Amino acid sequence: MTRASNEFAETTTGVVYLHASPAAVCPHVEWALSSALGSSSAAGASSHRSAGANLKWTPQPAMTGQLRSVANWVGPVGTGALLAGALRSWSVLRFEITEDPSPGVDGTRFCHTPQLGLWSGAMSANGDIMVGEMRLRSLMSERAEMLAAELDTVLGTAWDEALEPYRDGGDAGEVSWLSRGVG
Repeated sequence: MTRASNEFAETTTGVVYLHASPAAVCPHVEWALSSALGSSSAAGASSHRSAGANLKWTPQPAMTGQLRSVANWVGPVGTGALLAGALRSWSVLRFEITEDPSPGVDGTRFCHTPQLGLWSGAMSANGDIMVGEMRLRSLMSERAEMLAAELDTVLGTAWDEALEPYRDGGDAGEVSWLSRGVG
């Protein structure tokens, strides 16, 4: 079956990287993810269980007393934004969410730290952040002297630098699958 040129993907995949969360917030995070996905459960097991996503939480080596988890998800295009919106209300979290590119739709990456707040950027199939031509032209014409700083903001450089110490969770990290009924 071939897709008509005016049709876009209905379903996509992505990953939620919960880089650092206080233990007391973990059950709330699982509930928020499950609520955003519209599901009552997802695959996974953990000693820190709650109804809903049931993520496997492991210690975050970069921040004593914090826990980390990773979950893959499947859902309609735009699910990444729903998940980011659900998690951003927990300002103490450090997280990243990717929504993979799909036919006719760019991917998106969302990053959040307590100090910087939420950032998002369009993502290509290989994971690069994409900056549109008009945004670049605007930056060049209006703020040529601040171009480097503005490009760092557009590319999410500060978020990458803030989250990098949390990304390597060692061998203890395990991936769970979150799903949402699509159809």
